[in-house]
Amino acid sequence: MTHDYRQAKTLILSWQDMHRDACTLAAILREKGPFHGIVAVARGGLVPAAILARELDIKLVETVCISSYDDRSQGEMEILKTLAEDGRHWLVVDDLVDSGATAKVVRAMLPDCHYATLYAKPEGEALCDTHVARLEQDVWLVFPWEASPTP
Repeated sequence: MTHDYRQAKTLILSWQDMHRDACTLAAILREKGPFHGIVAVARGGLVPAAILARELDIKLVETVCISSYDDRSQGEMEILKTLAEDGRHWLVVDDLVDSGATAKVVRAMLPDCHYATLYAKPEGEALCDTHVARLEQDVWLVFPWEASPTP
């Protein structure tokens, strides 16, 4: 089951939203594996990767670290950490594929990976093998780790 979040221009996601959508992604991915391990795209992919590792019973979790966003816009891509693999049998996980810039960098690093995200926007959707929800390009997501805690 996929979720349609296309109505809002700013979507504030809760921890429950993230957990539900990651579990939905895990259910889809069970049929596409098996995977040797998970590669989380840090930082956005860390939470979904942790949930997927548990749901798919994958113990090997790695990261690639790419910096491109500030608080509201995408800038220059900076590769902070890579992985010496071709991606075969690896599940790469990110929270969102937006413009596709990060996905292109990861695909160049790990060309044979299975690239999965919770959310996909039209400009980057073709670079993603599996996702749970499609968003309009102009929707801004606020993830629970970015929101101010409520008392």
